[in-house]
Amino acid sequence: MSPQHLAIYLINIDRAADRLAEMRRQSAEFSIELNRVEGVDGQVHPSEDWIDVDVRLFLKRNGRHILPGEYGCYRSHLLALERFLAGGRDAAIVVEDDILLDDTFLARAVSAMNAAPDADVIKFVNHRWKGFRTFTTTAEGDILGRCIFGPQGSTAGYLVTLSGAAKIVSKLRIMSLPWDVAIERGWDNGTSLYSTRSNLVGFTRLRKKTMIGNRETYFSAKLPTWRRIPAHCFRTMDFFRRLHYVLVQSRTSRCNIIDAFKGRRLVERFMIALTWHR
Repeated sequence: MSPQHLAIYLINIDRAADRLAEMRRQSAEFSIELNRVEGVDGQVHPSEDWIDVDVRLFLKRNGRHILPGEYGCYRSHLLALERFLAGGRDAAIVVEDDILLDDTFLARAVSAMNAAPDADVIKFVNHRWKGFRTFTTTAEGDILGRCIFGPQGSTAGYLVTLSGAAKIVSKLRIMSLPWDVAIERGWDNGTSLYSTRSNLVGFTRLRKKTMIGNRETYFSAKLPTWRRIPAHCFRTMDFFRRLHYVLVQSRTSRCNIIDAFKGRRLVERFMIALTWHR
């Protein structure tokens, strides 16, 4: 498959004109065709107008309220996947508008797809890699695998197959988690998902101007401590489901299991996963 046969869908909201200009500059520099998807701007949609959101379940699973930017992000990614499904191609890449491309990106993306033919989704950008377990290495030298501990965070760039997109759109139609957390839960979505061991793209300086929220924003959205107990329970169960997904459902050697835990104590990492907050 020629790299450019992979459609690339760029999520961008109207008020982020500076980000779009930067992505178009990169597109011209590296001869990469980007298909803009007009994203949903959560800041201009009052919560009473939100659609397909299970507010009660979100509170229970996350222990905090939904941020407007999270709603917009979620809806925008669904729109991108729906547009991909309508196009009928075998695979596509979805990117957000604050990434930094280079002239190796497309070749590395295709190489990753070829190295993991069973994959429904391959994440190219993550924030965390704790307990990474290697699955394979691509012809371009990128390592693919899954993490025992998560969430890894970020959906700034990922490859998705036609069947994978269909599963995700069907399963995640109703929002009950942030998009980056929801899409990563292959054990619940029925998808085979892998991540690269290092990011395939960087971020532009425009990333500092967040469209979702900063640490203070997330903190202010939290429920009182006692009301976050259901969220801790959900994360505990999800940890064990992730563990099974990575250790049982992945095809890797026993030595990689040892590598994943080398220098770490399982109990210590479990407590980190249990107490994780966005």
